[in-house]
Amino acid sequence: QVQLMESGGGLGQPGGSLRLSCAASPRISSFNAMGWYRQDPGKERELVASVTSGGITNYADSVRGRFTISRDNAKNTVDLQMNNLKPEDTAVYYCNGVRYEQGWRVNYWGQGTQVTVSS
Repeated sequence: QVQLMESGGGLGQPGGSLRLSCAASPRISSFNAMGWYRQDPGKERELVASVTSGGITNYADSVRGRFTISRDNAKNTVDLQMNNLKPEDTAVYYCNGVRYEQGWRVNYWGQGTQVTVSS
């Protein structure tokens, strides 16, 4: 059974930092790509950052230079370091994992963790 479990998040101040972590079952190495998405109420879920099994990263323009995604197969986690937080970063953040199963691309999601940026 595939499970993704987020931790971290909470309340951050503008200009401050927060770190999100995602633990996977089975191991992170079983996923072709991992990523973080976020969603505000009434808006579509959007990609924040992703990293492939080969280490190629991709960032949304709105977070590039402020957020860093890292994948650690030994620790079995994918982390999102968020620096220089802005109020517009407030959202529910979801861990995402992609696997190809029997030729089909399958997306897996965590339960989400709230990030609120406010002074």
